[in-house]
Amino acid sequence: MTTYRRDMDAIAALNDEQFWVTQENGTERPGSGKLLYNKEPGLYVDVVSGEPLFVSSDKYESGCGWPSFTKPVEAAFVTEHHDSTHGMIRTEVRSKHGDSHLGHVFPDGPRDRGGLRYCINSASLRFVHRDDMEAEGYGAYLDQVKEIDQ
Repeated sequence: MTTYRRDMDAIAALNDEQFWVTQENGTERPGSGKLLYNKEPGLYVDVVSGEPLFVSSDKYESGCGWPSFTKPVEAAFVTEHHDSTHGMIRTEVRSKHGDSHLGHVFPDGPRDRGGLRYCINSASLRFVHRDDMEAEGYGAYLDQVKEIDQ
């Protein structure tokens, strides 16, 4: 079993936007994230710890301007926190082991897929293509990655 942790070398290697989003609870501009329109099959992992967060099969186009997912790959890898900043009441989502700010979860997702919308910053994620998952140690999640109609 892989051990995930907050990696100081990974934090030092983050670009300015990744650092601001993951370490300072920032939010990238809507529509600007490099993974927003990604339709490749694979796994989305935390840029700091590498812990698996979301699979492409659970990604959908919500129209909100950020990558949206119906559920985490494993609930144990995300934590939820009350967030009352910016005059709003929301539920913040963070990676459990990396403690990276990922985004927020809202109860307005597709009802037939659980009703949740995990609205996640691209800057907090690294995408691992399905073809590379085994080699990068994520083979246990291959069965969750389905073909995506493009």
